[in-house]
Amino acid sequence: MRHLIDPTDLTVRETEQIVALAEDIIANRAKYSEVCKGKKLATLFYEPSTRTRLSFTSAMLELGGQVIGFSDANSSSVSKGETVADTVRVIRCFADIIAMRHFKEGAPLVASQYAGVPVINAGDGSHSHPTQTLTDLLTIKREKGRFDHMTIGFCGDLKFGRTVHSLIKALSRYEGIKVFLISPEELRLPDYMLAEMSENSKLEFREVRTMEEVMPELDVLYMTRVQKERFLDEEEFDRVKNSFVLNPEKLLTAKKDMIILHPLPRVNEITRAVDNDPRAAYFRQVENGKFVRMALILTLLRWADENRPFPHTPVFNEEYVVNELVCPNRRCISATEDVDQLFRRMPDGTCRCAYCETKAR
Repeated sequence: MRHLIDPTDLTVRETEQIVALAEDIIANRAKYSEVCKGKKLATLFYEPSTRTRLSFTSAMLELGGQVIGFSDANSSSVSKGETVADTVRVIRCFADIIAMRHFKEGAPLVASQYAGVPVINAGDGSHSHPTQTLTDLLTIKREKGRFDHMTIGFCGDLKFGRTVHSLIKALSRYEGIKVFLISPEELRLPDYMLAEMSENSKLEFREVRTMEEVMPELDVLYMTRVQKERFLDEEEFDRVKNSFVLNPEKLLTAKKDMIILHPLPRVNEITRAVDNDPRAAYFRQVENGKFVRMALILTLLRWADENRPFPHTPVFNEEYVVNELVCPNRRCISATEDVDQLFRRMPDGTCRCAYCETKAR
């Protein structure tokens, strides 16, 4: 059974095949209007979402399928204390594929071990958001015509921005990628990701503090919101906030064919005056999300084994260190639900939680 929990669950070739399928769907929408007839998608959204949930819903409906699920966990048995594992074992009786968003990091991985149908991670805490990554990749392909030999600036909240983490992982597999990490010190990329990037010989990266100093070099500017609630000192927030607001003046030195991406929602980090700039691709990016999710749903259903319960659960998709360590991250699903403590052994001998990638102490 194949799932999409992390962007690297797909090989580079598989990723490019899904992007190519999305482009074919865009060009031939009528051809795909009944391909999922008789199939059901369950959208299990444990936290608020507008674009992602409606994008999945629209995608399945355009493929001729049906959608069930919930957009508020308080209206489901979750409010009674039902675990993720039990929820998906019930839902798999009604659906052929599941899209899950959860505030706990690693929840979709737990779901994949029990569901018996394909599970798509629609965002888990601040950890990963692989379908946004596919959306970003399709947008980059349509706007720039390639994935390699490109300079990308990630700006704003790089610490908690799951979309940033996922896209960096995906792009790091291509040649000639140069990354600028533009953030305040308080919101810099997590150390584990900086370490992974340092070990990747294909990737060149540098941390900077303002977008102006790198703007002329960028092919893609990926904006995210600098979140005031992450700062303990409001004066510190006031000091840095305007450095991470994109306005027409800051675009004066940018390339004419640079594109601006944003996972949305935005607050004030891109001014309204930028919206009519032809380089502003963030609303085109939203529409691309529907098409790439159509391609992903269709691909996972084609790959799915016969839809029947696992003979026993949980089912692990790789070799783990099991129940020998405890994850210290309180945002991890393993901190609040009765699941196996799973760790991956890294090349340097350390262990990282399989659910949230936190390093074992």
